Amino acid sequence: MAKISELIKQLNIGKKYAIITDSKVKKIWGTALHKSLIKNGIEAELFDFKEGEKSKTLTTVEKLADQLVEKNFDRKDAIIALGGGVVGDLAGFLAAIYMRGINCIQIPTTLLAMVDSAIGGKTGVDLNSGKNLIGTITQPKAIFIDPGYLKTLPQNQIINGMAEVIKYGVIKDPSLFKFIEENLEKIFKQDEKTLLYIIEKSVKIKTDVVKKDEKENGLRMILNYGHTYGHALEKLSKYTLLHGYAISIGMVIVNKIAVEKKLLSIKDSDRIKNLLKKTGLPVVTMQKVSTKDLMSDKKRIGGELNLILATKIGSVKIVKEKI
Repeated sequence: MAKISELIKQLNIGKKYAIITDSKVKKIWGTALHKSLIKNGIEAELFDFKEGEKSKTLTTVEKLADQLVEKNFDRKDAIIALGGGVVGDLAGFLAAIYMRGINCIQIPTTLLAMVDSAIGGKTGVDLNSGKNLIGTITQPKAIFIDPGYLKTLPQNQIINGMAEVIKYGVIKDPSLFKFIEENLEKIFKQDEKTLLYIIEKSVKIKTDVVKKDEKENGLRMILNYGHTYGHALEKLSKYTLLHGYAISIGMVIVNKIAVEKKLLSIKDSDRIKNLLKKTGLPVVTMQKVSTKDLMSDKKRIGGELNLILATKIGSVKIVKEKI
């Protein structure tokens, strides 16, 4: 905490800071960070909301914005998003719109947030009709990643994050995919060197893609491999299905489509499925994804979806599919 507080002090992007987190992370890390900032001479307030995807709504944003107003936060202040993907998306969105935009720092505390959701500037909230349908692409001023935060995570949250790491191997880096196959035991034992390797590789892949296509006009779409069906499954589960678990099933579904289109070999499809299973991720679902479920996907344009289909491990193709 002391190191992060010192880095925030050096960054100096706000007169005072609003730490925004969820009710669970507040107890584990939020209060400690707040105390550390105060001890370092940094003015800060701590705000939280009920943990879980169901809180990722405009109602929560409005409540937090009112609290910021009550505490006299203005355009020269900043937000610190401390938590997993839900916190990062919601707090980042609030920072993007509060007083027409204030500075934001992302401090991800889950593997999924470290390798994916905290990187790239996507922020947003859900609607009843679908996930992340309201949001912005607004880059944070800094992202502080410390694998030490992962020590408090339950195993299912490490598994959850691994879905996105495996995704990066499939879309861009066969050597990363092979590394995961060979080092799963070390990953789950949280070997520091191994964790740093997969986090750094994932962050580099995502930042390289985002630099080339920040607004998702083309290349950045490949980061959505598995997500079209995955998001639909999350919604069908009323967000009881973890994001990475849903994306894992989504990857298997689109791989079947890719095999049917003769874009992906059965061998590579099976290899991806086997790694997902070995990681502890689900690869089947009893839920049937309908055309209506897919219509709420934000990547839909008119009556077409941009499906990301693997052509081999390390390469994908954007295919327009009529729905």
